[in-house]
Amino acid sequence: MFAFASLLPFCAPAPAASEKLSPADEAAAFTAAGFKLKGRQWRACVDDPSPNTRGEIAEVRDLNGDGRLEALIIEGGSFCYGNQVGGYWLVSKQANGRWTPITSGTGIPTFLATKGVGGWPDIEIGGPGFCFPVVRWNGRAYVENRHQYEGKPCRRK
Repeated sequence: MFAFASLLPFCAPAPAASEKLSPADEAAAFTAAGFKLKGRQWRACVDDPSPNTRGEIAEVRDLNGDGRLEALIIEGGSFCYGNQVGGYWLVSKQANGRWTPITSGTGIPTFLATKGVGGWPDIEIGGPGFCFPVVRWNGRAYVENRHQYEGKPCRRK
C-alpha cells in the first residue's frame, strides 16, 4: 500500500519544529476533523477495506502566530481519494481548548511563505499534473487565490 505521508518530504518544505500533542489533544483534533476511531486507527475513510488506511498528524505548530497550535492531519489511499493520493484536514486549538476545523480537501498541502488575512499561510494543493491551486485565508475560509508550479504562475487547461 502506498503511504501518503511518505510524499510529504518530497512535496513540502521541511516544517518548522513540529510539536507533539497529548493523547487527549490528539483525539480532540481527529474528532474535530471528522475522523472516527476504528480499532486503534483514526479514519476519515471508514469504508476503506485496507488495514493500512489511517489518519496521521503530519505537523503541529502555530501557523498564524496567534499563540495557539494548529494540526495538519493527513490520510492516504486510492479507495477514497483516487489519483489525488490522499486527503488533508487543518484544525486549530481555540482559546477555550476546543479544536475546530479550518479547511480540508484532497491533495498534498504545502504551507507557503505568502499569507492571507490574520497571518494564515497560503496553501498550495499538490497532486497530479503541473499547475497547482493555491488557496488563501480570507478571514472566514480558505479560497482559491491562484495557480502555480514550482513557485511560478501557471494556467490550468
